[in-house]
Parts: sequence; structure tokens; C-alpha cells
Amino acid sequence: MAASSFSVLSAMITPAVLISACGALILSTSNRLGRMTDRVRSLTERFKELVTPEGQREPLARDEKHLIMAQLPKLTRRVRLLQRSLSAFYASVGLFVMTSVLTGGGALLGLNVLLFPVLLAMLGAAFLLYASLQLVNEAQLSYQTTREEMRFLERLGQHYANLYDDPQLARAQQSAEQP
Repeated sequence: MAASSFSVLSAMITPAVLISACGALILSTSNRLGRMTDRVRSLTERFKELVTPEGQREPLARDEKHLIMAQLPKLTRRVRLLQRSLSAFYASVGLFVMTSVLTGGGALLGLNVLLFPVLLAMLGAAFLLYASLQLVNEAQLSYQTTREEMRFLERLGQHYANLYDDPQLARAQQSAEQP
């Protein structure tokens, strides 16, 4: 009896490892989703600045507005991928908990329900895999949007560097800095 109780408890605890892993992934994915929300809000504010008369006079303002507009579809896709991942992680947790409950409940009732917990655990693992693949796609989109922003910043930096390469502008800048 003690040996079978121990094996039942072991079988019930096994999904807890996967539940813990899902919890860490849920926390990480929730943070990523929160940062995406903040990113969209900051781009909205920046776009509002760029369409004002003062903002339109900023160097490369038109290019920056185009960059923001070009990023919106990718940001929308990233948010969708993150939301799908979160949903799949939550489903995995539920399936792993159900696996544990069915294992324990079946043992308490003296039923041989081994097939159902195994199927639930496999389904939970499939949801875990699906969510992970969604995060891989989201990471690729993140890389693409970051590269686009870096290229824009390089052009903006080059714009300012060229300003100071012009001798007349350099002299005007020096005289403006002197009291």
C-alpha cells in the first residue's frame, strides 16, 4: 500500500515541474506584453509630437513618421503572438493540474484512469510547444523592428554628423557656444 501511495504521489507531483516552468514562462511573457503596450503608447506620443508644427521641423521627421507607421503592423502581430502564447501557457497549466487531479482522484477511488492523465499531460505539453513557437516568432519580429529603428538612428546620427562637418555650420555652432 505504501509503495503504491508513493507512486501515486510521484505521478501527481511530476506535472508540478511543468506547472512551475509554465509559471516562469507566463511571467516572462506577461512582462513582454506589458513592454509592448508601453512601446505602442510611447510611439503614439512620439507620432503626436511629430505631427505638430514644431515636430515637423525636426530632422528626418517624415522618415520617423514613416518608420512608426511601418512598425505598427509588426507590433500588432507581436501583441497577438504574445497573447496567444499566454493563453496557451495558461491552458497548459490547467491541463497539467487536471493531470495531477485525475491521477490522485483515480487512485483514491480505486479506478484505473491512467490513460486520461497521460492524454491530458500530452495535450498540456502540446500547448506548451505551441506557445514556445509563438514566442520564437515574436522574438524574430522584435529583432526586425529593432533593426529598423537602429537603421533610422544611424541615419539620424549621420544627419547630425554631417551638420558639424560643414565648416560654416561648425563656426556658427562655435560662436553660438561662446559668451
